[in-house]
Amino acid sequence: MEYRRLGRTGLQLSALSYGAWVTFGRQVGRSDAREIMALAYDRGVNFFDNAETYNAGDAERLMGDVLADLRFPRDSYCVSSKVFFGGTTHPKPTQRGLSRKHVTEACHQALQRLRVDYLDLYFCHRADPDTPIAETVWAMDALIRQGKVLYWGTSEWTADEIAEAHDVAQTEHLHAPSMEQPQYNLLHRERVEIEYEPLYERYGMGTTIWSPLASGLLTGKYNDGVPNDSRLGHPDFAWLRDRLLNDGGAGLKSVRKLAAIAGDLGMSLTQLALVWCLKNPNVSTVMLGASRKSQLEDNLGAIDHLSKLDDATMYRIDQALQ
Repeated sequence: MEYRRLGRTGLQLSALSYGAWVTFGRQVGRSDAREIMALAYDRGVNFFDNAETYNAGDAERLMGDVLADLRFPRDSYCVSSKVFFGGTTHPKPTQRGLSRKHVTEACHQALQRLRVDYLDLYFCHRADPDTPIAETVWAMDALIRQGKVLYWGTSEWTADEIAEAHDVAQTEHLHAPSMEQPQYNLLHRERVEIEYEPLYERYGMGTTIWSPLASGLLTGKYNDGVPNDSRLGHPDFAWLRDRLLNDGGAGLKSVRKLAAIAGDLGMSLTQLALVWCLKNPNVSTVMLGASRKSQLEDNLGAIDHLSKLDDATMYRIDQALQ
């Protein structure tokens, strides 16, 4: 496993990490979750990502149970939560958003669900138009000073919103956000590569990227339709299926071209997609979401192919994506 600093912090995260979105409590039960997390940890993964809203809190409860079962030394791994959408199916106004009240209470609830004394990383899952950014920065700073959070960050905030949070933190001598968690993959690049570009040098921002496989599209498994047992085949994710596949077939055409490149390089299409993300020096860690051990084995094998993506290959990939 390769380890990378989270931006300018001193925290070393595994280049490949594991996240619970969609899978935990839906596709993955306790037994499978235990096997998957044990395999990830044994292969060097030291960051496990979660959020209050994943399966209405059940994903964090499941991860907490597994962490208790496996008894990893607490100082050997990092765990995260995210706050905004709420931890219940139908949250009341004070049970969602980024007010000081919800940011604080959501942190306490995540600690209970995950069975830990502190969160290594705590993300604002989206920006909150109803709460001043300054209020959220003050709330995060308070949690850090109380020892309940070590690093805080954002997820899918605009560059301007992130800059405002840093300005508040600098003016008020508060802890600033250390990282952003954006979507990033071969088919979704603009925010990470263009919008955030000024932020990396200016603020030393790290990134913990999600959906590196475009919810499975970049594995090639949807080239011939949507399997019923797949993520996009689940009724709850019809919105995601429509967003990924209703593009006139352009995405699938690109995936087929990328599969040929992966074959020439002697790796799976999945591994190509993951290694491509890792080639970006502003990516701190790539979060995996495998629902089976065999998938995770293939995903983790990507790290062995990192040196194969030279300049000529990167250019060939860009050409395939037009």
